[in-house]
Amino acid sequence: MSGDAPFDVPDRPERRLDDGSVEYAGKVVYRLEPGSEGPVERWVTEVLAADRYTAGDWFDLPLPVYLVCDHEVGSLFRVVVSSGHVELQLLPETDERALSAFFDRLRAESDEIEWSVRCEVD
Repeated sequence: MSGDAPFDVPDRPERRLDDGSVEYAGKVVYRLEPGSEGPVERWVTEVLAADRYTAGDWFDLPLPVYLVCDHEVGSLFRVVVSSGHVELQLLPETDERALSAFFDRLRAESDEIEWSVRCEVD
């Protein structure tokens, strides 16, 4: 399924600097849902433990939010684990190859279960 996963970015968020803070206009999120229940948070942390990635969790939030750098592609994106699914949140320069690689590794870590992928644009 990874070759069929819709990681063609339809639009990109726009970064704006406002009085020293960073804001984003627009939002593109890929929602990845496993076809069966499983330890989604563990799968994500195992993927992020690979040498390919540097990831840091986002403060002390009620659900895991990671800022991820894919060193092989040279791209940043956010990963959120919530209620049994994974969200890949794009930043303005996120490369689609980084999303595809993360998805491929997530599928491998989850023993190749089927995943649905839905793109949400705001």
